Amino acid sequence: MDVLASRLILRPRERDRSLRFYRDVLGLAIAREFPGGTVFFLGQGLLEISGSGGPGPSPDQVLWVQVRDVRSEFEQLRERGVTVLAEPECKPWGLHEAWIADPDGMRIVLVEIPSDHPLRVDVRNL
Repeated sequence: MDVLASRLILRPRERDRSLRFYRDVLGLAIAREFPGGTVFFLGQGLLEISGSGGPGPSPDQVLWVQVRDVRSEFEQLRERGVTVLAEPECKPWGLHEAWIADPDGMRIVLVEIPSDHPLRVDVRNL
């Protein structure tokens, strides 16, 4: 498979409420809008909010979002009233993580990768 692009598509219960959350609370920039949908930039990926969904996301689904400073981002989001699931902490695997939820209960993990973590090591010199 030769993948050219990809995006995560969310079908919210209340589209306008989810648009406000991702645009105004998280501060994601809009990549594109079309009748019934909005696509946001999400780092190296895209997030589409379109259509309408049922009772909410599966507990098996998580939106992973890497940020530069997890504590700073987390505190700003808490001040904006987001649903907090877990405070920032360093996990045994070395990533700094905090957990929040969108209005439909979609779990979002905010991740900071420390400078000395293997994900940041330049393997070209090893």
